[in-house]
Amino acid sequence: MLTVFVTYHYFLGLRNLTVIEDAQKEIQKQNPGFDIRNIPDNDPETFAMLAEGKTQGVFQLESAGITGVCVNMRPTSIEDLTAIVALYRPGPMDSIPMFIANKLDPRKIRYKTPLLEPILKVTYGCIVYQEQVIAIFQALGGYTMGQADNIRRAISKKKMKVIEAERKVFVYGDQEQGIPGAVAKGVSEAAAQSIYDEIVDFANYAFNKAHAVCYAVVSYQTAYLKCHYPHQYMAALMTSVLDSATKISGYIAECKEMGISVLPPDINHSDDHFTVEGNAIRFGLGAVKNVGRALIRTIAAKRSADGPFKSMEDFLQRMDEGELNKRAVENFIKCGALDCFGHHRSELLAVYDSMMDSVASSRKKNLDGQMGLFGMLDAEDKAAAIPIPTLPELNKADMMTMEKETTGIYISGHPMDDYRPLLKGTHVVPIGVLMGEENPYKDDSIVSVAGIVQAVKMKTTRNNSMMSYVTVEDDTASIEMLAFSNVLSQYGGYLRENSAVVITGRLSVRDEKEPQIVINRARPISDYANEAVYAEAAPEKAAVPPPAQPAGKLYLQLTGENDPNYGKVKAILNMFPGNGQVVLFFADTRTRRGTMAAFDERMLRELKNVLGEKNVVLK
Repeated sequence: MLTVFVTYHYFLGLRNLTVIEDAQKEIQKQNPGFDIRNIPDNDPETFAMLAEGKTQGVFQLESAGITGVCVNMRPTSIEDLTAIVALYRPGPMDSIPMFIANKLDPRKIRYKTPLLEPILKVTYGCIVYQEQVIAIFQALGGYTMGQADNIRRAISKKKMKVIEAERKVFVYGDQEQGIPGAVAKGVSEAAAQSIYDEIVDFANYAFNKAHAVCYAVVSYQTAYLKCHYPHQYMAALMTSVLDSATKISGYIAECKEMGISVLPPDINHSDDHFTVEGNAIRFGLGAVKNVGRALIRTIAAKRSADGPFKSMEDFLQRMDEGELNKRAVENFIKCGALDCFGHHRSELLAVYDSMMDSVASSRKKNLDGQMGLFGMLDAEDKAAAIPIPTLPELNKADMMTMEKETTGIYISGHPMDDYRPLLKGTHVVPIGVLMGEENPYKDDSIVSVAGIVQAVKMKTTRNNSMMSYVTVEDDTASIEMLAFSNVLSQYGGYLRENSAVVITGRLSVRDEKEPQIVINRARPISDYANEAVYAEAAPEKAAVPPPAQPAGKLYLQLTGENDPNYGKVKAILNMFPGNGQVVLFFADTRTRRGTMAAFDERMLRELKNVLGEKNVVLK
């Protein structure tokens, strides 16, 4: 049975079938006889896992809402999973409470006519599938298969004239069409009318059982693998989403919940995909940016042929010309893939450029025939002898920023780790709660969240004022926020990339888009060491120490104080408080006005976009 359904389902969930296949290959390294087609289809441990709500990473069952259905329904068969997949959709979703109640207590099942029992028994008295709609028309109304399917299609397309005309045929029959009708079959008129109403309400959204079974079988197979082969399955699952840092981050968090360690990338252990290593999962180099699959496979082949790389010099010399570029080496260092060589990342970053140049120079001389054998060896020794300086390691925050830059996720920790103690006893809400399907906070609720500013994008509104889109992330999720000009003028200094902040604002929840927060106020997390989040005191600007400024002054030229860009310029300057001297020159009156700001690259870029290159001069 499983083989037939999976073959059919190939077109419905290709990525998930690849996950199953990859997990199977990894399992077969330890258990050569394992075959996903031979797993039992009624494994109690798998269904117990689903009933406990451990559905993260399970095909079709990951969302918070459908996880809740699994917990309440406690599925015990693939038939139950098929019903869950079919019911968790608009329309049929309304039948879920009755379905669960009837499943858990069959005494509650009621049939409006005994003719329904053989059709609806498998779904505990509820209409769930299109095939059941067709069967009801056949069994109760006396329709042929073709006639029943035609009316099922009319209902699904909401052809109201046809639907109303067909009601009479279903209840009383039509001799011309050879349809006896439900009353002639012994069904009371009231019951027939009620059944027809139920069919019309449901058939708008009815799901084809053949499709639902295919989904359910793949759901079961992924659940079985997660339950019995969690390391192999989670490795394959993360490999399938190498291009999505958000999903990888979520699955790493799930591994942590399951007690599975995810080891950092390592040039001597990692392949292009995530792999099982002992009782842990090794991070795949394929998730590192600017590193191609061909390069990773070449690295793995050289490692397999000649053993592990002994040092960064050894690594560079064993890679052929053209196989490795400086950007890839830099990213390997930043993500921690070269930590195995025993040097600080700061030390490797300081020397890799010159070391690569030295290796390349030695190769060029050799190819040009400018040295003999002993000269070549001497040149290689000099390349290998380039001293690696002794430097203090980068601070933890910088290391994590580099990891995020090169892989899209934090590997050695999360910037929020150091701030959690400051937030105990406050009203800060995990962002993951706001982004989940079971978000308990309604539209327009005032909420506070804490996180790291990931991105700030400036925009000019229709009334020529400035606003920005701010993305903030904690260790559960990220959320987009809107900051308007009044907020930017007061709190813009805190809304900088990589800043740790607590944001209080109005939650916007709309069906057509992800939740957002309209910012009311922002403060550094450090302000919360000894006070609650909802303290109303305004933040002191001095709480954010101004960065060191380059020498010189910033000159900005405007046509006059009535220049429509003047308001934008003031808003931009307010966003970057600092001790750099700014001189505004008004061309019409040839007057000057002074102010202060931080000479941040983003600020300069925004000013040039507004005023033009020639009107923004730093000297």
